[in-house]
Amino acid sequence: MQPGSEIRFGTSPGRWVIALAVLGSGIAFLEATVVNVALPSIAADLDADVAGLQWTINGYLLTLAALILIGGSLGDRYGRRKVFVVGVIWFTLASALCALAPNVEVLVVARVLQGVGGALLTPGSLAIIEATFHPSDRARAIGAWSALGGIAGAIGPLLGGWLVDAVDWRAIFLINLPLGAFVAWAAPRHIPETRDETVTGRLDLRGSLLAVLALGGLTFALIQAAEAGEMSGGVALALAIGALATIAFFWVERTSEHPMMPLSIFSSMQFSAANAVTFVVYAALGGVFFLLVIVLQVVLGYSALAAGAAALPVTALMLLLSARAGALAQRIGPKLPLTAGPLLIAAGMVMMSGIGVGDTYVGSILPAVIVYGLGLALVVAPITATVLAAADARHAGLASGVNNAVARTAQLAAVAALPLLVGLSGGDFQDPAALSDGFTTAMLITAALSAAGGVLAFFFISNDVLERAEPEPGRCPGYLDDEYQCGVDGPPLRHAPPVPVSLEEPEPEPAPS
Repeated sequence: MQPGSEIRFGTSPGRWVIALAVLGSGIAFLEATVVNVALPSIAADLDADVAGLQWTINGYLLTLAALILIGGSLGDRYGRRKVFVVGVIWFTLASALCALAPNVEVLVVARVLQGVGGALLTPGSLAIIEATFHPSDRARAIGAWSALGGIAGAIGPLLGGWLVDAVDWRAIFLINLPLGAFVAWAAPRHIPETRDETVTGRLDLRGSLLAVLALGGLTFALIQAAEAGEMSGGVALALAIGALATIAFFWVERTSEHPMMPLSIFSSMQFSAANAVTFVVYAALGGVFFLLVIVLQVVLGYSALAAGAAALPVTALMLLLSARAGALAQRIGPKLPLTAGPLLIAAGMVMMSGIGVGDTYVGSILPAVIVYGLGLALVVAPITATVLAAADARHAGLASGVNNAVARTAQLAAVAALPLLVGLSGGDFQDPAALSDGFTTAMLITAALSAAGGVLAFFFISNDVLERAEPEPGRCPGYLDDEYQCGVDGPPLRHAPPVPVSLEEPEPEPAPS
């Protein structure tokens, strides 16, 4: 048992730990959903073009996706509470810079810094609960953390829309300041410090830097290609940097003694297939998250609050059905849910492609949102359960972290590539006709991506791994835990138990003489 792992659920110390972990991660969950609602207001106030809005979203996703694995490692090594608090303070200061941004360039830099803070605090939030609660109470504590965190993500679009309409888009960042300040003050007083004393070796800083360069170079190339309309010298250079950094990243991860993403984890066909499904489906989801609320405001004339509320049926379906979908995958295997779910999502996206001027919410938007939400509920919990079951139990935290990074990278790629593919650039996000045409094509592209995820699942996902897995109630939404709810924005991030970094199987001990 780790030091400090004797806090009991339902006690005052236990309530403090859960509340602070939820508040800390909650500010990151909120930012993942509220900013999209504010994009039209940001564009109007800062005179931002399509590229500026893409970077407003992708600046955050870039550093979050690239650094989330190293963020968990830092907590294990230097203290989970310490890194969590540093992440909260970092995120809060970056939020203040976002709120004060005089132009879109400063806003993008601030969003990049926010992603660094998110990568530090997000894995630390759940790691604190796993490390501090008594083993018999850990499942209930994780279930409470997940359900409350899901609520934080669910209210994001509604809260963001209200703040944009009632105050200003800058208020969506200012709201983080009192929350972050309170968590930073209270955490050292109520959260015990824990760390993994077995951690050895160096941090994979080379891998982290190369991941940032790879994602940054490729993202820059895609966004600037849409703006320039041709392969300029700057686009070619960024593409070359991104491609070379990607190759170097995989070489470093293959040869490093202590890689942040050991490539041998992909030797499992089930694990690789589940992450492939995650990538194409979450790329499709990223396109919808980015474009739908903008179209509702610019094309259909919705207020920010109404646009944020339009997707509430998706949240309701997720909260109602996600745990049940995980239980279904546990009983019959993940192949059917992971085949049917992406196909339903694709059907919802095809329905969304017809949204245009004059359409009513009940007649056109609500049916598409419901079909989309049903498909999403079938996907999120089973894909996480499949990823965890496909990995060795010692590496469940690493498997979950890789899956989360894959999902964020997919969303990053979608936001960067879709405007280029559908011909949106410059001021098109403020032109209802151009935006409507681009949205129609974009939804058909995302529908094809999601359908491809269903096809991949049908041919490459098997049912036997979940049947053989030993369930750990409360650890994963696929394990029959009705308290564990899934966020729409990305797969839940499970922290690794204290294990050596190497994925090599241990040598058998010699038989006693």
